[in-house]
Amino acid sequence: MTSGDPNLSVIMSERRQLINLAYRLLGSLADAEDVVQETYARWYAMSREQQEAIKSPGAWLTTVASRICLDLLGSARARREKYVGEWIPEPVPDQAELTKPTDPADRVTLDESINMAFLVVLESMTPAERVTFILHDVFRYPFPEVATIVGRTPAACRQLATSARRRLRNAEATAAPAAPPADRAAIVRNFKQAWEAKDIKALISVLDPSATAIGDGGGLATAALHPVEGGEMVARYFVDLAERAAGLTLVERTVNGQPGLVVMDNDQTAAVLAFDITANHITHIWAIRNPEKLRPWQA
Repeated sequence: MTSGDPNLSVIMSERRQLINLAYRLLGSLADAEDVVQETYARWYAMSREQQEAIKSPGAWLTTVASRICLDLLGSARARREKYVGEWIPEPVPDQAELTKPTDPADRVTLDESINMAFLVVLESMTPAERVTFILHDVFRYPFPEVATIVGRTPAACRQLATSARRRLRNAEATAAPAAPPADRAAIVRNFKQAWEAKDIKALISVLDPSATAIGDGGGLATAALHPVEGGEMVARYFVDLAERAAGLTLVERTVNGQPGLVVMDNDQTAAVLAFDITANHITHIWAIRNPEKLRPWQA
């Protein structure tokens, strides 16, 4: 890449779109960055004549990045089988809350398509379903374009999108209505205060009776290897954590566009907690402790 390249500004202007797309497809910011780097490497591996023959560089980059993601998703299931404990999508911060914000081109746009509950449902989809759904329903690519990317017919892509939507509806059908944003923030604050006070009764009051807590240490940090289920069990689990890990500080932060908590050990981020809140109670807690997934939070 040189400053004399007339395509440079056009090509690099696509970076944020590619980061946003790859993160939603993979649930990992680190993997998304690798995908974007590989996509640009393939662009600049072509001759100037080959580049100029491409009518829409942006569409070419999206196609290449999506196909790389599709391949990665295909092998992800095997990798997850070797993962120590539960695998949770990598949490992303609100850049406005960081002391050292990243380059705008590397920022993930915070909207409903990256909240943790949504990303977890995406994990249940097949690679083709996930890529088709994200490209069509989230990024609004028409089915004929999606078909060229995933190597299926437009009709097959419509079926994949329908199947993906069915998975989402099934997940939503078992949940109560989501709490309004202001209420979610207040509930997370109540959870924080109860946890700091080691107050089991107060914790139980903000947790749904069937609440589930899932930890992700990846074998690199201590975390529950299996989900903790039931409001009372979750409350007791967090009180036990507080008693065993004195000196930690809890900070209210935005996690994947939703109210969440960051656990600080001195100046280091020890964990990031994302919540799913419905009917004014916490139904799911996702606690990410794997340090490899906490890089963006160490700023």
